[in-house]
Amino acid sequence: MVVYSLIFLILLIMKNLVVSGASKGIGRAIVEHFAKEGFNVSFCSRNSENLNALKERLQELYPKQVFLALVCDVSKPNEVRDFARKSLEEFGHIDLLVNNAGVFIPGSLSEMSSEDFKLIFDTNVQSAFELTKALVPSMIKQKAGYIFNMSSIAGLSAYPNGGAYNVSKHALTGYSKTLRNELKDYHIKVSTVYPGATLTDSWSGVDLPEERFMPAEDIAKIIFDIYQLSDRTVVEDIVLRPQLGDI
Repeated sequence: MVVYSLIFLILLIMKNLVVSGASKGIGRAIVEHFAKEGFNVSFCSRNSENLNALKERLQELYPKQVFLALVCDVSKPNEVRDFARKSLEEFGHIDLLVNNAGVFIPGSLSEMSSEDFKLIFDTNVQSAFELTKALVPSMIKQKAGYIFNMSSIAGLSAYPNGGAYNVSKHALTGYSKTLRNELKDYHIKVSTVYPGATLTDSWSGVDLPEERFMPAEDIAKIIFDIYQLSDRTVVEDIVLRPQLGDI
């Protein structure tokens, strides 16, 4: 009984992070950076092999921390809600949520299928809504919390062949700004992140040098640095672009 009480106390003291879409790219970089800084982390993706490999690596590096890796197709609301429930059950409270999951399908709106349009919206917008809705009551109860929503420069201005991705990121931007207004009186911060071209698998096969892209680790670092600001300050919009400009 004493052992269980001690474990519960440790979980209350430690900081807990939830990240969606985290087995590679920006999501993985966020998980790794916050784990290095002492956070417990719950993260999900559709790829069980990548998830388990990342969890094993983190557990080996940081044996005193808790890592929860769950397979979740974020385009399916019931799976998102299940991910949120298990995260809360494991940690008891959530300090930080990063809605990172996203999908890109190129093409114009006039030629895109209804199925692809719905998949993009379910993944890029609906998943953030469902995960936030499930976790934010605990943040309201504790009168503290931080939510980062991963938009894109496509959420600021449309770019060619962006189709429904452009639309979804504009929608996520609107969602994030509305959420910021609704939650500020509960001492919950909301920031929207707009990364430009970042070196991830999304750009595999593109004939451009690595130096032309931002490293995913830079996105993770800026999120951590902003999270560290005083309770009296929030950075509402975070725009990051490659030094040489958009691709």
